[in-house]
Amino acid sequence: MIPTALLHHAVYHLHDMGNDHPESPQRLDAILNQLEASGLNQQLIQREAPLASKEAVLRVHHPIYVEQLDRISPSHGLIQADPDTLMGPYTWEASYRAAGAGIQAVDDIMAGRYQRAFCAVRPPGHHAEPAATMGFCFFNNIAVAAQHARQHHGLKRVAIIDFDVHQCNGTIEAFADEPDVLVCSSFQHPFYPNTHWESEHPHIILTPQVAFATIDDVKEDWESRWKPALLAHKPEMIFISAGFDAHTLDPMGQLNWQTEDYYWITRVIMDQAEQLCSGRVVSMLEGGYHLKALAASAEQHIRAMMGLGARD
Repeated sequence: MIPTALLHHAVYHLHDMGNDHPESPQRLDAILNQLEASGLNQQLIQREAPLASKEAVLRVHHPIYVEQLDRISPSHGLIQADPDTLMGPYTWEASYRAAGAGIQAVDDIMAGRYQRAFCAVRPPGHHAEPAATMGFCFFNNIAVAAQHARQHHGLKRVAIIDFDVHQCNGTIEAFADEPDVLVCSSFQHPFYPNTHWESEHPHIILTPQVAFATIDDVKEDWESRWKPALLAHKPEMIFISAGFDAHTLDPMGQLNWQTEDYYWITRVIMDQAEQLCSGRVVSMLEGGYHLKALAASAEQHIRAMMGLGARD
């Protein structure tokens, strides 16, 4: 079994955008309950996520944007940060700790405490652009972690792999002019956020999927585009934006991934990580809104990270 950590914090459950909002605290409850019931929780190294420093967040986000979020954080009630994203009394801390989870994972992996980490965080991050809140996201957690690896630990090349029904517009915005950061993204198109489905940058590999596509399309893209790009890039650490809303049961999309498909895609990424970067992987939770499918798919993802077999 490969030493793997679970990074989490209780404040993630207190960030609440209202009873009818799909990005709810129940998402994390479902994942953590599944890990407990499966016995994986006892095999994972438990780490509490710290607050990200302002310096770390500013490696990705514009100072005025960060100042605005700090200033508008409410002491009670909800503030509409964008049409889909609300800020409550615990959102500020949850956002800084969501970014902090990835930073802690990078630090621990570089210190040799474990090889891999899954960050069970809220709010998610991959839609957050350098100067804009979007799609339930405030800080781009995966981008902050990748920049920390590069600028604090001196890694020259990293890769970000994003599988989610929605395209990682914020991550692409953050690294469009950074060829040392390879970004591979699978997503439904046309679909929210309806941007960045094509790229003129060779280090941004976009593989849009039509509605009702299955994992077979992604397998073709993996062999023809993602795997060759990873082998050529030779990343020193791999980051995953793990969205589980491409699942066929998820109400937020129209792709037909099955629960076991998350084991497959994670396993092939782990195989490349072993070959290219001593198995060093940081995965961060993004989408996934059907609670049962989310929990089962996240378990398969974590099992593959740990080097365990798939669950039947």
